[in-house]
Amino acid sequence: MSKLTKMIPNMFTLGNLYCGFLSIGFAASGQFNNAAILILIGMMLDSMDGRLARMLNADSKLGKELDSLADIVTFGVAPSFLVYYTYFFQFGVIGFAVAGLFPLFGAYRLARFNISTDKSSLNYFIGIPITAAGGILAILTLLGDIIPNIVTTVIFTSLCFLMVSRIRIPSLKEVPLPKYGTIVTLFLGTLLFVIYKGTYEQFPYLIYIATPLYIAYLAYRFVVKKKNKQ
Repeated sequence: MSKLTKMIPNMFTLGNLYCGFLSIGFAASGQFNNAAILILIGMMLDSMDGRLARMLNADSKLGKELDSLADIVTFGVAPSFLVYYTYFFQFGVIGFAVAGLFPLFGAYRLARFNISTDKSSLNYFIGIPITAAGGILAILTLLGDIIPNIVTTVIFTSLCFLMVSRIRIPSLKEVPLPKYGTIVTLFLGTLLFVIYKGTYEQFPYLIYIATPLYIAYLAYRFVVKKKNKQ
């Protein structure tokens, strides 16, 4: 296998990291929809780099380190800045300090996962992954006009504790790669189209499609497991 082939997953990881950097910049300049969408694009890239690494047999220590760094920036620091600039800023220094807790909890969760001796399960995560937590905050920002700020605050606080909890969160790792890759490609393409056209107000409607699909998947997994136990 060529060195270029082995670098392909790392390119996706670096793209994820760059999305986090750009998101922070957009949030600081008041372009909150751009900032949120870049976090969601980072999620797509993050979901693909690991699968590509396994598919190409290109797992490496460098890739794992890059992945953790990208995750803490794109799904930890960037969402906390986004929440601060859209809501917590009105509380001054206290709001800034509270927003900073999110990447701290996320970093702890990542470190705990990296030293875990049991990473073999494909069925669940221990505690909500920082990727999902950061994505949820990005979606809340996009829906900011219809979701009360108090709800965002409660969810923000809950996500902090859920990341370091021992609760088992269902995983999508067992979704077949061709189907999963198709979904990722379509979703990413839609995001890029939305950014190009500037029709940000239409983007939240995609969530109404994605959420029922995920719930349906969880229900399917539950039924299959129950049948297997019988």
